[in-house]
Amino acid sequence: MRRGLFTIGSEHRFVDALAQGVLHSFAGDPLALADIRILVPTRRAVRALQDAFLRASGGKALILPRLSPLGDVDEPELVLSAAPAEAALSADLPPPISPLLRESLLARQVMAFRATEDGRPGNPAQALQLARELGALLDELLIDDVPFARLEQVVDQQFAEHWQKTLAFLRIVGNHWPTILADRGMIDAIDRRNRLLRLQADTWRRQPPSTPVIVAGTTGSQPATRELLAAVLTLPQGVIVLPGLDLHIDEKSWSTLEPGHPQYGLRELLAALGSRREDVTIWSDGTRGDEARSLLLSEVMRPAETTDIWSSRARPSPDALSHVVRVDCASEHQEALVAALAMREALERPGRTAALVTPDRELARRVAAELRRWNVEVDDSAGIPLADTPPASLLRLLAAAADQAFAPVSLLALLKHPLCAAGLRRGELLSLARLLDRRLLRGPMPPPGLESLRRRNADSPRPQERQTIARLLERIEAATASLVSLLMQEHADATKLLEATLQAGEAIAATNETAGARILWAGEAGEALANLVSDASEAMAALGEIACASWPALLAVLLQGGVVRPRQPRHPRLSIWGPLEARLQRADLMLLGGLNEATWPRLPDTGPWLSRPMRSQLGLPQPERRIGQAAHDFVSAFAADRVMLLRAERVEGAPTVPARWLARLDALLGYDPAGSAAVPQYIAEGRAWRDWAEALDHPAVETPRNRPEPRPPVVDRPRRLYVSAVEQWRRDPYGLYARHVLKLRRLDPLEAVAGAAERGEGLHKVLHEFVLTHRDVWPVDAASQLEAAGERVLAAFLEAPTVRAFWWPRFRRLVRWFAAEEGRRRREGIRPAAAEIEGMMELAGPAGRFQLLARADRIDLLPDGSIDVIDYKTGRVPTPAELDALFAPQLLLEAAMAQAGSFPDIAGGKAVDVHYWQIDGRDEGGRVIAIKELLPHTEAMLDTLQRMIARYDDPTVPYLPVPWPKYGPYFNDYDHLERITEWSQRRPVEGVE
Repeated sequence: MRRGLFTIGSEHRFVDALAQGVLHSFAGDPLALADIRILVPTRRAVRALQDAFLRASGGKALILPRLSPLGDVDEPELVLSAAPAEAALSADLPPPISPLLRESLLARQVMAFRATEDGRPGNPAQALQLARELGALLDELLIDDVPFARLEQVVDQQFAEHWQKTLAFLRIVGNHWPTILADRGMIDAIDRRNRLLRLQADTWRRQPPSTPVIVAGTTGSQPATRELLAAVLTLPQGVIVLPGLDLHIDEKSWSTLEPGHPQYGLRELLAALGSRREDVTIWSDGTRGDEARSLLLSEVMRPAETTDIWSSRARPSPDALSHVVRVDCASEHQEALVAALAMREALERPGRTAALVTPDRELARRVAAELRRWNVEVDDSAGIPLADTPPASLLRLLAAAADQAFAPVSLLALLKHPLCAAGLRRGELLSLARLLDRRLLRGPMPPPGLESLRRRNADSPRPQERQTIARLLERIEAATASLVSLLMQEHADATKLLEATLQAGEAIAATNETAGARILWAGEAGEALANLVSDASEAMAALGEIACASWPALLAVLLQGGVVRPRQPRHPRLSIWGPLEARLQRADLMLLGGLNEATWPRLPDTGPWLSRPMRSQLGLPQPERRIGQAAHDFVSAFAADRVMLLRAERVEGAPTVPARWLARLDALLGYDPAGSAAVPQYIAEGRAWRDWAEALDHPAVETPRNRPEPRPPVVDRPRRLYVSAVEQWRRDPYGLYARHVLKLRRLDPLEAVAGAAERGEGLHKVLHEFVLTHRDVWPVDAASQLEAAGERVLAAFLEAPTVRAFWWPRFRRLVRWFAAEEGRRRREGIRPAAAEIEGMMELAGPAGRFQLLARADRIDLLPDGSIDVIDYKTGRVPTPAELDALFAPQLLLEAAMAQAGSFPDIAGGKAVDVHYWQIDGRDEGGRVIAIKELLPHTEAMLDTLQRMIARYDDPTVPYLPVPWPKYGPYFNDYDHLERITEWSQRRPVEGVE
């Protein structure tokens, strides 16, 4: 095998070409393969190369070369060889510090610095998050060989005050961190890896191996890696195979490359190795690459300084894009659906593989979910956050529920978690959780703690349910007692909080048959959580004592550091890769998703600890280098045999900007998406995919269903109604059917805040009690007494400062108006006869008698012997049109009942006036609204009610939803059952009396 520098073009499958070339070189002596050492960037690349050798040998038995991962930032453990002599290289090196322990030690430094700055202890959760970023900065300093001492050379007077404080803190860390590591006998993992790489390089220089050494697939972006590559070049059989070096780009463009260019890293590597592009040979695997595709990629990525050449050259051949389909989707949902369709279509061809490559983990999850509609399971090989897995989310919910004293939302979230059983069968616990929800948790939020739920439960009129709920509360309390006890303290040791959370987690996960430990720590997610918790124990000990109130947030940040990766892919032919996982790998169809700016590539971010000028003074590269790496990943995937480019034009409703590489492709080909020029074939094909996805969930013909027409038996139809229900009957018969026949009631919300209904109820109570108390003599200081009564009755409603600030001034205006209005009526001889009085009137119907019930807000006696029926309104008052059309029957029917003597102690046969008192506190505080021409309205309303009774006593008459859309209900609790949006596409049919 020849020595030196080689490259495999991006149009080739890198690992396949590498394997073919190695086998071709040693075709005469297969046993010689065992003497070859091949170093590739990551463990995943090792597995991909193993598969490539299997393919290259045609499935025959083969002695493989020694394959090892070279190691990079995302592969902290370096294993260069299993040979004892080389394994001894690391014998004298201290062990690496675990990531969590390092973050905890750095978090202590952050909290101490913040306490010094503002005199208050720092938030542990925020400190741990900042420590994670600080750890990334320390790694970057180690990777680029920037010593801590260089921080002293940064001139902080050039920066804003907050950056000066940051520099002061970084200098403190720089001085103390090496000592902290030395005291523990450890070093940073990146530092250890760098030392190993340099030890290996030094060993090979002193004792060059006689067998071939191949380093393949690395761009050598780190100084330690470059030193190793330089050593390999000195070996008798040292080979470096670069990924996708562009040999077509002209020298002027090559010399003007910027960090955001995909070839920038390779140019810097060649310079560090003292080599030129002319020194690089094409690695031959016996196949020819697609020359048109290589030229297209080179032109698309041409540096901005030389893009003027596009105007003087012929555009690339359309054949260069014959392998590409571009789909600009309307939304992220459509993008995921198109990707899933393309992957599903690939399965229709035997042996074809497909892979989605995207840095957008949300898109990856969406595509995996869409594939399940065809019962296709595929994993995201970049992993899923540990915090989102069932065992970790159970711990988060448990800590939150205990910290919030088992408030309704947090308690239900815990009980409905799939791993929560509390010593019962899972189905039994769910039934109990639903019962607890219905009986105790709805409506106004109870006081904190399980004891307040016990008090509510003690008032339950159902003994069996009361006992069942009591036993559930006892189980929850027993499982969480130690954790709750710690959280009630002001401060506690972080290790004890972690231990109490784990103990409570095992107790709450246990079923009646299985111990909680066997459930919580089972499976890939459970094992990943166990590994993280094992490291976290030492890390929490380093963190020390913390404020207990910060524990749920700290636990959430702690769990964010873990990732669960599948051991084996669920599908043999479909994959979802992140850009890192996709390096050196190739599928028959490569779907490049999330091609929007800020997604792929991500926006350059300097992090919270250093600004751009500070990075420059330290000698650190700017974050645009990451854009160059992302561009290299894009080019490598774009050169696959078949490619689909995917992006969403809107994400979460906001418009997006196409990735810069798509914009360059449009500019090179002269295509303007907003123009009227002919659409290129690769975009036209993409639109067909988009249309297919759009049609997938939409039937060819939509036939709206008829509106519901329930016809219950007459015996089940209501025979007694309050006048308020008659209004629902008039406006929405289906709503009356759902409420009084089906007995359906809307559940109150969880942790409900007092609203308009509670306010109205409280105002009615204040006025009723006060009027009846002072029925005979109206006090002079009525306004002040009403105000005091309002403070007492509305106390719960006015607890929230924002509610009090808005409503209390209105209430004060209201009571002043009410006191004045009531005083005027008393002077005119008007006296209140009753308030909140119940009445009943019997009406005849074909199916028997019908009882009409009412609870009148107030009935006054007028000096001339007539009566005045008053309805307090804290909300809207019916309009004259509604009254004329008889769609506001409540007060009219109350007047008819009063005239008929249907209220106790109110003699009938008298003239009746009817008034609305609008008591909303606006303007003057209130107003009196009289209904003119009362008698015709009252008689018409009674006649309408009689006809309604007769009509609905016919079993063939349905209860239609909203028969008069113009007079529909103000608030409809049953519109989801009525399916109004569906059937209203048809021409509405007006109701009949």
